Amino acid sequence: MKVELFQPESVTEPRHWVRHDQAFAMMLGRGSIEWGSKRAALEKFDYAGGDLALCDRHVGEWVGLMATPHLQLGISDAALMASSDGAYGEVELQPSRKFADARLRALVAAAHTEMVAGFPSGRLFLDSVEQAMAVALVKDRAVRHRLVQISRGGLGPARLRTIRELVDAKLDDDLSLDEMAQSVGLSTAHFARMFRKSTGQTPHQFVFRQRIERAKAMLRARDVRVLDVALACGFKTQQHFAQAFRAVWGVSPTEYRQELVGSKATGASETHSEDTALLVISD
Repeated sequence: MKVELFQPESVTEPRHWVRHDQAFAMMLGRGSIEWGSKRAALEKFDYAGGDLALCDRHVGEWVGLMATPHLQLGISDAALMASSDGAYGEVELQPSRKFADARLRALVAAAHTEMVAGFPSGRLFLDSVEQAMAVALVKDRAVRHRLVQISRGGLGPARLRTIRELVDAKLDDDLSLDEMAQSVGLSTAHFARMFRKSTGQTPHQFVFRQRIERAKAMLRARDVRVLDVALACGFKTQQHFAQAFRAVWGVSPTEYRQELVGSKATGASETHSEDTALLVISD
């Protein structure tokens, strides 16, 4: 998924744009944009923060004044086709220069937050966000609709074992949703649905928890640096690792390690006191 930030421009000379990927934008503040199919017939749209616009792909569009900051996202054909089970070949969505959708707004906001932070969560997080966006777009804005097939059951034990082995082997790498789906021979959308039905978690949530669990185990070794733990568990920076760890356990990795050391010291001290008492009684 492509994520691009556009700032307001002082140049108002209309330009002709053609988008071959499926792009849509979310406005990050109040402002205006001029759109039109002809240079001489531009229409001005006033936006508030959170308003959305879905571009018309393959069709040239004139854009004039761009007086509002906005985030533009490109959704891949693969994600759109997977969300419709490949029903459309190339999924056609109904363009709209201004609309509201609370679910899409929340997903774009998550992508924006990730971009501002420098994409610390890796490719799998953006893949998951893109897939959720594609599902929402296909469901509500596909020109031709197809009944959604209700999947029964979930992933079998063999497939779940394959996924767990893959995640364990690549926990320090930038694992993608597509890679996980391919490992068990499923489309990304079908895999994501079946995985959640089987585990109660999204693939991203599952990988995140596995990384935190590995980090807990590694933090028991007092000679391993917190930075090394972060990198070994797939976190790009120590700061991102600390934030993620605190979000789950309520303490930083360093504080967690100190609590472990303190509990071990207390246990050793209590054992030593009991041994001493026994010796005194024996004497």
